[in-house]
Amino acid sequence: MKKLLILAVSSSLLLASCVSKKEYANLEAQYKNTKDLLNTATVKLNSCLTDRAAAEARATSLQERLADMKQTNQDLIQSSKDLTMLTSKGATNLEKSLESLKEKDLKISRLQDALTKKDSVTLALVTSFKREVGINDPDIEINVEKSVVFISIADKLLFKSGSYNVTTRAREVLAKVAKVVNGKPDFECMVEGHTDNVPYNKGGVLEDNWDLSVKRSTSIIRVLQDLGVNPSQLIAAGRADYVPLVANDSPENRSKNRRTRIVVLPKIDQFYDMIEKEMKNLSEGN
Repeated sequence: MKKLLILAVSSSLLLASCVSKKEYANLEAQYKNTKDLLNTATVKLNSCLTDRAAAEARATSLQERLADMKQTNQDLIQSSKDLTMLTSKGATNLEKSLESLKEKDLKISRLQDALTKKDSVTLALVTSFKREVGINDPDIEINVEKSVVFISIADKLLFKSGSYNVTTRAREVLAKVAKVVNGKPDFECMVEGHTDNVPYNKGGVLEDNWDLSVKRSTSIIRVLQDLGVNPSQLIAAGRADYVPLVANDSPENRSKNRRTRIVVLPKIDQFYDMIEKEMKNLSEGN
């Protein structure tokens, strides 16, 4: 551009020496016009270059944004696939959990039914004992604890002091007990002997209160067996003086602790057989 300007000036000087003033003035005017056009073109060129650089920067930024959007779109697509998979698995797991809860509820319901049935039988048994044995006798106590029937009979009704021979009156009471037990062949009858804390010192084959409590239990069991009770239903047990009702601190309290307790309960193996049967029915979908 500078070379062109120098050439124009040289030409003007050369022509100035060769041309008239009028021609010189025309040439000078053309030079000025050309110079203005050149300046204008230069300004426009610089503006175009600036706009081009800005456009290229915008294009680069847009390309980067487009690449980010494409990556974000891919991530969203993958997340959607993962979410769909998780949702499907979650639905499956939820369905399995609900089925498991239904099965547990059914098991609990059937077990409750079984326990209710057992409680109903126990209640009927208590009613039978109270009717047959006679609850009005102060020396005989019948109650239920945790679905088990307990018949507690004072020793003064069963034995003489320090003896394990059953009295005549005791046979009358035990005959009523035997009648009810005989009507419940699916039940067991455990006879527990209890003493006070006075040491046994009468000699013979018995050494202490343990022996006395067990011997009294077996004596009652033999009477029940003589009255027709199935021996397989009978269990002998002795507790000596280790499970007192009250403190052994007076003759009256020691009398209360000397007792025989007859525990009537469903056969445990039959009860568990009933539970196993319910579990089997559940597993087979019945």
